[in-house]
Amino acid sequence: MVGLIAASLPPRARVLAAEGDFTSLLFPLLAAGCEVRTIPLERLADGIDSRVDLVAFSAVQSADGRLADLDAISRAAAGYNAVTLVDATQACGWLPLDAQRFSVVVAGGYKWLCHPRGTAFMTIAPELRDRIVPLAAGWYAAEHLWDSCCGSPLRLAGDARRFDVSPAWLSWHAAAAALELFEALGLARIYEHNLALANRLRAGLGLQPGDSAIVSLDAADEATE
Repeated sequence: MVGLIAASLPPRARVLAAEGDFTSLLFPLLAAGCEVRTIPLERLADGIDSRVDLVAFSAVQSADGRLADLDAISRAAAGYNAVTLVDATQACGWLPLDAQRFSVVVAGGYKWLCHPRGTAFMTIAPELRDRIVPLAAGWYAAEHLWDSCCGSPLRLAGDARRFDVSPAWLSWHAAAAALELFEALGLARIYEHNLALANRLRAGLGLQPGDSAIVSLDAADEATE
């Protein structure tokens, strides 16, 4: 999904990203020839200016659990009409996040959403939809699925379904069960529970309470080995 966005950017697009972010977010942009500049996550909002075409960042850092300042980044990007690309893989499932505030949000389901591998989600702002080329389009991207299994011409769905790919059936069957459980429990309850567990661990380790459900700490060399 990130690769789809990267392939649709203009040549040498200027991308602002967070230092040390997950490579599945950074590599497609680099492979597409984008001019990627990285700065510390905490300074991302301040680094957005008229020279930035795209801001790419994870809502929650995979390496250490740090949270991006979603409010500040959203406001700054809007001020310069910069496209925002958010990897929410480490956020969706425990952290409340309004995808409508960003241009593109992607998320793999195998982390906090408790899906098997093979599921992923992407939201695209309506005003950006026609700028993205559906390079992975197949029969599942058509307006009428069963009338589009064979032959031309191109007849894509009029909405974001044009970016769908043929699903991994068994993975999505299991995902449906997981999502039903999430709906029954409620995200607020899951958020409070996970954050309480993380802070219980921090307290036991003598650390200060944090705002992330991911706990990161230094390990001794021998433990790492």
